[in-house]
Amino acid sequence: MSKSIITNSFQETQKQGELLAKELKGGEIICLEGELGAGKTTFTQGILKELQVKGPYISPTFLIMKNYPITKKQKFNIYHIDAYRVKSQDILSLGWKEISKDNNNILIIEWPERIKDILPQEVFWIKLKWIDDEKRLIQFF
Repeated sequence: MSKSIITNSFQETQKQGELLAKELKGGEIICLEGELGAGKTTFTQGILKELQVKGPYISPTFLIMKNYPITKKQKFNIYHIDAYRVKSQDILSLGWKEISKDNNNILIIEWPERIKDILPQEVFWIKLKWIDDEKRLIQFF
């Protein structure tokens, strides 16, 4: 089942991330697809905020993967992956198989289409589309 939402500000886009985060139980892989500026990082910021991850929340573009470990407030390990500059083999070499199978982890992947061949079938696939400076179309699959 798919659902589409139009947000009218970055705050509304973050709020959609927060709403998704409330549903997470651990072990999820969240795939965020969209062109540059579509709101992937903004949506991720909402997820991280709701999961009580200590900021700052930035895209791991040059780090490739950022880990937010479990804390007293945060009950999951969160891995934020930016696959824009890498191939599947690069992600596999970072411990993908172990990380993606652990139910204590939540993975958030920007540019997942670049590593689609290693993704399991069961993922939250979300497409974000830039409409104008403020508006974004968010499609949940």
